[in-house]
Amino acid sequence: MPDEHRPAVRPEAPAAARPATAPLPHEVADWRLRVFSLYERVRAAAPREGHELWRRGRDDLFAAHPASPLPQHRRGGFRGLPVAPYDPAYRFDAPLLPEGAGQERRVATGTDGVVTFVRIGTFELPGLGSLAAWEHTGYGGGLFVPFRDATAGRPGGSYGAGRYLLDSIKGAFLGTGHVGAAGWADTAGGVTYTLDFNFAYNPSCAYDEAWACPLPGPENRLEGEIPVGELAPSES
Repeated sequence: MPDEHRPAVRPEAPAAARPATAPLPHEVADWRLRVFSLYERVRAAAPREGHELWRRGRDDLFAAHPASPLPQHRRGGFRGLPVAPYDPAYRFDAPLLPEGAGQERRVATGTDGVVTFVRIGTFELPGLGSLAAWEHTGYGGGLFVPFRDATAGRPGGSYGAGRYLLDSIKGAFLGTGHVGAAGWADTAGGVTYTLDFNFAYNPSCAYDEAWACPLPGPENRLEGEIPVGELAPSES
């Protein structure tokens, strides 16, 4: 179970000994470039079409890319990630509210030392509850919104440790918009963020525990079910 007082991480092998199957730096860089390109195409498409682009693009990367989170022995029989059909009811354009801003989480990892996340606010989602939004204060920065919902760990449900909704440092970002004149402004001057749970995905540690993954703390847990997005991987 994740620590109740901070986002947890999966353990990772010591960095001093690179496993023979570990991706090389240029392979990781290429993976990131492809993910950023994929999300650029997703943002340019209508939500349902973008979701299909996202699903196919991630399947291609997981199946064949040398930096895939899938262990080598699982790639040959890979037939696609388990993703639920698109449901527009789980797409929101939400302002970032100031509640909780400034809260700090220090996460110990196996390879990067202690990583600090600072809370930049809260998203209130009608019918679902609230989620904390975090900024990674290390090199690269980035907006990070993990979550865990009531489907976690259930048969046919989602990964037990939680999923990622946004992680802009890795390219997983669906964009922003602006509220109208009659709307209400957030601390960023009227900016809304696209939060679409249909694009929720599993952290890499769901596929291989060699990866170190920050996981949702208590501020990022929803009591209800989120039956869309990527579901728990099979054990095969």
